[in-house]
Amino acid sequence: MSILGAIFAGGQARRFGSDKAAVEIDGIAMLDHVAAQLAPQCDALVVVGRQWQGLAAIADQPRHGLGPLGALAGALVHAATEGYDAVLTSGCDLPDLPDDLIQRLSPASSVLRGQPLVGLWDVRLRPLLIAHLDQSADRSMQGLIEKAGARRVDPPRALANINTPDDLAAYRREELRRLEDPRSSR
Repeated sequence: MSILGAIFAGGQARRFGSDKAAVEIDGIAMLDHVAAQLAPQCDALVVVGRQWQGLAAIADQPRHGLGPLGALAGALVHAATEGYDAVLTSGCDLPDLPDDLIQRLSPASSVLRGQPLVGLWDVRLRPLLIAHLDQSADRSMQGLIEKAGARRVDPPRALANINTPDDLAAYRREELRRLEDPRSSR
């Protein structure tokens, strides 16, 4: 199975107050942390909704402003055009993804419970998603998950999802605690 990795990074980061994709954790931009986690699990990696150095950029489909569903549609359209079988997705604000997402989420389509942007999506879902975006006002990932019959898979642990400066501060505190006591794990 050929997998395209796609990082969703087109949001406005209103709750964060600045460009959260570029905020540094241990001297590395958060989006680059996500890329480092996804890259070994995919055949290629793209960023959706913006330009980012070192990654191919693709646009939301069928147009900008549709949130994560537009990003997923863009990734699925690109994957179908390029001959991929599935798309492994994540938001740009999840810097500690598991390194076994493909195994956990296979077969597609599925998402991590509690983190609906982290998913493995069958490219054949593309027409259903495009029709949904054209015909429905529902822009929620939960709505698509239900409509597509995607499975919800338990994550191995709670994942850090950094949406606010307080989330970032808590993540940094947890990282320090983990470094001080290597026996602890998230």
